[in-house]
Amino acid sequence: MDLDHALRIDTPTAITAQSTIEQRVTYEKWERSNRMSLMIMKSSISVAIRGAIPDSNDAETYLASVEEQFKGSSKAHASTLTMKMLTTRYDGTSGVREHIMMMNDMASKLKGMEMTISVGFLVHYIMTSLPVQFGHFKINYNTQKEKWKMSELIAMCVQEEERLKVERPDFAHLATATPTRKKSKGNDKGKKKVDLEKSTNKANVSSTKLVQAPKCHFCRKVGHLRKDCTGTSVGRLDT
Repeated sequence: MDLDHALRIDTPTAITAQSTIEQRVTYEKWERSNRMSLMIMKSSISVAIRGAIPDSNDAETYLASVEEQFKGSSKAHASTLTMKMLTTRYDGTSGVREHIMMMNDMASKLKGMEMTISVGFLVHYIMTSLPVQFGHFKINYNTQKEKWKMSELIAMCVQEEERLKVERPDFAHLATATPTRKKSKGNDKGKKKVDLEKSTNKANVSSTKLVQAPKCHFCRKVGHLRKDCTGTSVGRLDT
């Protein structure tokens, strides 16, 4: 049985006593498909979302209501995909083939949201997303009159990546360069923290040195003032 029959065929005329056998068969087939389609759609939608969708006994009408409810979400998703596509750069963590296929997949999703991206523009933009190691490869492409298809772009980029891995050992470490920089930043923060603690300790020591015990100016002994000196009568006279 075609489950999407009710979504592809307009609602037939309701059967009556005067309906022919062919009309009855057509309506029963549509009605069965319509009922199954509604059941599948409603069971696939969470209860919280289902309550916001106007109910209908017609599968095509119900599907249109679902689409209307998610128009706002589609716009937000399109914006997210666009920003992700514009900021994605190949960093060497995955193969260049996977990178190109991911970019192509995002373009296909945008196309389904009525945001068509031409193959020529996509190929050019993917080329700009490649790192500087592909510099000569990009120049070679820009000097050619022919425009590559997506399959040709993938094949040529994979071939260029394999060549770079053989001829330029530094390209193999492209993916590990970023974590190293991040680690050094962490060490800098730790070093700054240690320096700050040392400066604080020095300040505390300096402040401690400033507080000294009292010294008697008569007997030159430390620990009391002249007025409290008991060694002579001078202290008693001062008091």
